[in-house]
Amino acid sequence: MTMAGEAEGAGGIRADIACGRLPLDAYLDNFSDIHPALGRHEAKIESDRCYFCYDAPCVKACPTAIDIPLFIRKISTGNVDGAAATIFAANILGGMCARVCPTETLCEEACVRNTAEDKPVTIGLLQRHATDAYMAAHATFGQRKAPTGRRVAVVGAGPAGLACAHALALEGHDVTIFEARPKPGGLNEYGIAAYKAVGGFAQHEVDFVTAIGGITIETGKALGRDLSLAGLAADFDAVFLGMGLSGVNALGLAGEAGEGVVDAVDWIAVLRQAEDRASVPVGRRVVVVGGGMTAIDAAVQAKKLGAEEVTIVYRRGEEAMNASPYERDLARKAGVLIRTFLRPVSLGFVDGHVDHVVVERTRLDVAGRPLGTGETLTLPADQVMKAIGQTIGDKAPFAGGVALEAGRVRVDAAFRTSMPKVWAGGDCTGVGEDLTVVAVAQGKAAAASIHAALAG
Repeated sequence: MTMAGEAEGAGGIRADIACGRLPLDAYLDNFSDIHPALGRHEAKIESDRCYFCYDAPCVKACPTAIDIPLFIRKISTGNVDGAAATIFAANILGGMCARVCPTETLCEEACVRNTAEDKPVTIGLLQRHATDAYMAAHATFGQRKAPTGRRVAVVGAGPAGLACAHALALEGHDVTIFEARPKPGGLNEYGIAAYKAVGGFAQHEVDFVTAIGGITIETGKALGRDLSLAGLAADFDAVFLGMGLSGVNALGLAGEAGEGVVDAVDWIAVLRQAEDRASVPVGRRVVVVGGGMTAIDAAVQAKKLGAEEVTIVYRRGEEAMNASPYERDLARKAGVLIRTFLRPVSLGFVDGHVDHVVVERTRLDVAGRPLGTGETLTLPADQVMKAIGQTIGDKAPFAGGVALEAGRVRVDAAFRTSMPKVWAGGDCTGVGEDLTVVAVAQGKAAAASIHAALAG
């Protein structure tokens, strides 16, 4: 029996995108917490593995410079609240970072236990143990100073904007966050795999951050549509841009607006916001184009929704993929096939619905750039997901105000833009890796620069 609206595809197979491919209990299992929290006893045992290094390499590897040996020592002595305080003082979004940070390529990769026994201290799980306990018992972290009467506008309620707002509110400034989407949280709410942050944690963390006081969030307010840089600069003492990236790179192929071809970022957002995972349609044969975390998250979740065949195609070798070895291994364990040195060159359609992708084998030239070899093959596909990077989107709101460089907001070492009174941080700047922890670090650094300016 076939679904209404299906079309004959390659090899006589009909295009098939459907909801409810799995038994209901399978969705609960597939989208449960990928890293269950440590219990108290487990945390104590794991914390005792730390060498508490002087000049610890794990601290140097952390973009927010959390004193990792100190917070782990506090866990080992039973002072879990103290451990969380050490974390939050450096990274107010330490709870989410404990869930989504690629610790395997940051702090845990630097852990000296790797040399001793080829197994690092599980720093991310210990960080989650401390922050979860603290957030369950306390409404917020920190004590706000007396109001200064200064007002700061923050554009974007993602990691950079929230970190900036919290740091400024601590100093007594009043902050208004303008968020384009219906909910605050940015990529933490809309853009990460659903199994990495379960139970509405992203919104719980937003409440934890804003409970410090002095922070107001206005949703449904977008720069260029509802707000202008000139207007914000006139109405506020300072402005911070932390809106992330709203555009998605195109494949540049004919027909990519056809049925079954989707932006992976948008598809993940729909899945994240769905009350019932079974209500999200997915293809039987899915091809994901890209090599970063978005590609991995989309591919793994397509599998968890019941797709039978999921293939990631990437134009370079696997060692060049932005997704970490751990995430690639996670994808393979989920049944995702990763194929490298392939690039899409055309999309095939039947009755307006994508039916297959023609990919060309590539090789690297002497400069490391992928070149087509002329050899092609056809991959059947009911659904094609584009995950080849994001852009800042509409550049019109920045015209005549903030200078852009390589399609991102240009900033100096203190995250000041070319426009007086305006700072920026996070993914929209293109400075550093596109990671939650990097965005937090930049938001906090920009807040320090803004405070210094406001303090005269």
